Amino acid sequence: MSEKNYITPMGFEKLRTELDYLVKIERPEVTKTVAWAASNGDRSENADYQYGKKRLREIDRRIRFLTSRLEKAEVVDPEKPHHPHKVQFGAQVKVEDEEGCVREFVIVGVDEIKTELGLISWRSPIGRSLLGKETGDDVSIQTPQGIVEYTICEIQYRAITIVGDANED
Repeated sequence: MSEKNYITPMGFEKLRTELDYLVKIERPEVTKTVAWAASNGDRSENADYQYGKKRLREIDRRIRFLTSRLEKAEVVDPEKPHHPHKVQFGAQVKVEDEEGCVREFVIVGVDEIKTELGLISWRSPIGRSLLGKETGDDVSIQTPQGIVEYTICEIQYRAITIVGDANED
């Protein structure tokens, strides 16, 4: 039984772009290098050939992974929430802790996590704790440092865009 891969349109496009790059650009270039290196004779001592074959295996493994993730993908548009007053997948949530420190989280798919930007998975402890809550609700989250209490200040739904390299992790 395979679980759905919930993903935002931005995340889906990022995975699709990476897959296209690997299939159409990187793999053909590495294949040419391997063919050239193989034509040079003794493959057992040919570093270009050995590295190229290793790189092809890595590329093929990533292509299989991306293909699988995209096949299982269920794109959820954060601009069209079913319940706009509750935290759901794609929500941008502003919370405040007990000391008055405000943080923002965006609930995204497991392939889109960038914690340094506040992009957290719907399956993470914080994401699971926030799902279904409304503005004004208090949330207790178990962290490695102990329990953290948050109050939900604001819930928004809009397109998620991240500035930067699409292939950067």
